[in-house]
Amino acid sequence: MATRRKVLREGTRKKIEYFDYNLLAVLIFIICFGLIMLYSASAYNSQAANNGDGMYLFRRQAMVTAGSFVVMLVISKIDYHLYAPFAKIIYYISIFLMVLVRWSPLGLEANGSKRWLGIKDTPFQMQPSEVAKIAVIIFIPYIICQLGKYLKTSAGMTRVLVYGGFASFSVFFFTDNLSTAIIVAGIVCGMIFVAHPKTKPFIKIAVGGMVAVGIFLVIILVQLSSSENFRIQRVVTWLQPDKHMAEGGYQVMQGLYAIGSGGFWGKGLGNSVQKLSAIPEVQNDMILAAICEELGIFGAIVILILFGMLLYRLMFIAQNAPDLYGSLIVTGIFTHIALQVILNIAVVTNLIPTTGITLPFFSYGGTSILFLMSEMGLALGVSRTIKFEET
Repeated sequence: MATRRKVLREGTRKKIEYFDYNLLAVLIFIICFGLIMLYSASAYNSQAANNGDGMYLFRRQAMVTAGSFVVMLVISKIDYHLYAPFAKIIYYISIFLMVLVRWSPLGLEANGSKRWLGIKDTPFQMQPSEVAKIAVIIFIPYIICQLGKYLKTSAGMTRVLVYGGFASFSVFFFTDNLSTAIIVAGIVCGMIFVAHPKTKPFIKIAVGGMVAVGIFLVIILVQLSSSENFRIQRVVTWLQPDKHMAEGGYQVMQGLYAIGSGGFWGKGLGNSVQKLSAIPEVQNDMILAAICEELGIFGAIVILILFGMLLYRLMFIAQNAPDLYGSLIVTGIFTHIALQVILNIAVVTNLIPTTGITLPFFSYGGTSILFLMSEMGLALGVSRTIKFEET
């Protein structure tokens, strides 16, 4: 009888569909917090540059965010397996868009960098490097799933690295964006690390990379301090920002002053002094400095907790995805968000040279928020396929 009751109980189990409302809730909170801080950071400069309209940048970002939220919900309802047949096409389209930036009249230059694609003096502009991120997130898992057990062979690993390396190189060569190229490479490595059965090769690569960086820094200090290359100048400025104020050290030092003057609790929302003119375009990659001045270290801790919760939910979805393709897609999104947050914080606190990496969901940028929300839609779409048994 006991055995029969057990069988009956097992027979009454049913699988229920899952949707990660926790991820959605954390995301909404981050978006709202980000918009508030964007308005606080950008109001003064926006008012000065747009005929007294202090809400100009905030309004544009809010409109793009609202549209992107709808895009996210639409993407979340699409079966992510439908992207697989088009993954390679999306990958090559992203490369083609970056080629257009460099070798076509559609390439636009701003602040000395030619990274945008669109029509001058119109709102129709975008950064193809953002397309490259999501293209890699969709395409590399497809290649890994095709390879299967052959991923652990040298030929299989080489194939994945060639595709990932070509995407990273294209971002650097065609858009002259080293920071995004590093992120693209990091996304690829993160997905390979999760899918590959061995960890020893990655430890060797990490150790070799650290040694190479150390040697590079020594060479710069000894021989290249007078170089005119702007990337080398950035490293020199990073090492001695107070002695190279004109070469970029000014922004770094003002950011550190802002963080230091905020203390633990900050000066209060809207009371930042450094955002008024000391930090150029503070609403972009240096927005964390303004947040720390207004909300203090406490505000920075809240941001870290929010991103930690976001990454935890992504990790949960990746671990419970029904197949390797879905798991690797969410792993790529996890790696992208984690890398970008870590690198932005490191830049603002002068732990690494200035790279122009924005803080996800906080920094100003229409293309960035659109593709970030698209990635969140992909993650929510994978979460819909998770099924748990209910007794």
